[in-house]
Amino acid sequence: MSLKGKTIFVTGGSRGIGLAIALRAAQDGANIAIASKTADPNPKLPGTIYTAATEIEKAGGKALPIQCDIRFEEQIQDAIAKTVEKFGGIDIVINNASAINLTNTESTPAKRFDLMMSVNTRGTFLTSQAALPHLRASAKAGKNPHILVLSPPLSMNAKWFKPHLAYTMAKYGMSMCVLGLAEELKRDQIGVNALWPRTAIDTAALAMIPGVEPAYCRKPEILSDSAYIIFNRPAKDCTGNFFIDDELLASEGITDLSKYAVVAGTTEFIPDLFID
Repeated sequence: MSLKGKTIFVTGGSRGIGLAIALRAAQDGANIAIASKTADPNPKLPGTIYTAATEIEKAGGKALPIQCDIRFEEQIQDAIAKTVEKFGGIDIVINNASAINLTNTESTPAKRFDLMMSVNTRGTFLTSQAALPHLRASAKAGKNPHILVLSPPLSMNAKWFKPHLAYTMAKYGMSMCVLGLAEELKRDQIGVNALWPRTAIDTAALAMIPGVEPAYCRKPEILSDSAYIIFNRPAKDCTGNFFIDDELLASEGITDLSKYAVVAGTTEFIPDLFID
């Protein structure tokens, strides 16, 4: 398996899961465009597009940092164009950027609702849309193109809607993009899949979930190793799946997950949202 020479476009990749996936691909010598809002250091959030680019290049890849707010269609299109100009095409799109606000209906301001829908659902749709001509070209060139969305399995169980209706709608919007695009793009042999963690992951977004202790979480690398498996599977056969990280790793014979624990020796983990 290898991603050498592949060009990957990742949204929200300046830190956390997006950066972890990018760094795993960089080890193979992949070209990676980091499309994220954070260009200037933020005391509350580690990492910028430039620090991410430096890490990617140190890991063995080629990086293109692009300041991009995926709420704006023209910025997405510009970021895609810059990536193609720099690397000659796009083979993999990772829809990782996401906004979270775990509040009930009465406590969710309209601006928060709009942010989550704009980044999560609309951003995933428009980023995938803008990349399609290049992914089709990748397929014709036999380069095994994929779209990966960091979103949960779809479920109509009311318990996932009750506590944070707006957030659930926004994340499920991302998952609906997977469901629809996978079927729509089958004839183009573009793989479209979702990936979601079994347990809480130690990222900056963790601060948005009350009472979650990083000591009972796993590292983002469990998702980067899972994504790597997906990208190396044949796109024409591997599509329309809602993968859970530990199940996917187990399908490759990887069942010892101890290295992914934030605290060595931890055996009990906090379950992530949307996992029955």
